[in-house]
Amino acid sequence: MSAIKKNRKLAAIVVAALGVVLAFGLASCGGSASSSASSASGSASASASASAASDDKVIKVAASPTPHAVILNDAVAPLVEKAGYKLEVVEFTDYVLPNTATEDGEVDANYFQHIPYLDQFNKENGTHLVNVAGVHIEPMSVYAGKTASFDELADGATVAVPNDTTNEARALLLLQTAGLIELEDPTNLAATPKDIKSNPKNLQFKEVEAATVPTILPDVDIAVINTNYAIGANLSKDLVLITEAAESPYVNVLVVKEGNENTDKTKVLIDAITSQDVKDYIAKNFDDCVAV
Repeated sequence: MSAIKKNRKLAAIVVAALGVVLAFGLASCGGSASSSASSASGSASASASASAASDDKVIKVAASPTPHAVILNDAVAPLVEKAGYKLEVVEFTDYVLPNTATEDGEVDANYFQHIPYLDQFNKENGTHLVNVAGVHIEPMSVYAGKTASFDELADGATVAVPNDTTNEARALLLLQTAGLIELEDPTNLAATPKDIKSNPKNLQFKEVEAATVPTILPDVDIAVINTNYAIGANLSKDLVLITEAAESPYVNVLVVKEGNENTDKTKVLIDAITSQDVKDYIAKNFDDCVAV
């Protein structure tokens, strides 16, 4: 059974469980039965029709809690409403279920990932997801855990990194930029610790799910953390040891299933999420944690 099939039931469960959207603060970085069959049938038909009409004006978007869901709820939703639609944001805390929900048609789009991750996900899972708009960049950073600086790293120090293919390679590239390691091929976007050719400090790598990295920061010497999870964990900017350069290619994108690129819902969503209003909101509320 493929990875995506294994996750479909779980995706449905999580979508239901997250029906009530949780609020995250911004951080520093039945009726009775009818008396006749015909009446019951008519009521059910009318209800289904009303529901379908309502669904036609609801745009469901899967997103990570911070900053994606925050941006959608605060800045994108009002613009979508002006266009005659209602935005419904479904929050996920991992990097798999938003894509399976989009592939299965449980949501109309998702907003949480960058293009290298999207491409790798399609390749590994046989999904048909496409990027329709670039929105912002979240520079990845190395954070101090038990060790306060690169100079203080002891031989054999432990480094936590995301374990998904593209983000792990991205993390290793940042560690290379910091002068801690050297990769066999810096252009390999699927690099793992096995692809390190020079590791002078004999760093030990702890590979965990991206969302988990901030939670184990106190237990490792340093950690490479995605900005959305760093913000959600309220990590202080004072812990940042190095950050990706502004020219990072990992722009976060709006994604839909192939074939839905030109639907009315997608067009409305693209117009809203790429608007100057949203760019201004991001610049004002996320400082240098998120760049547009």
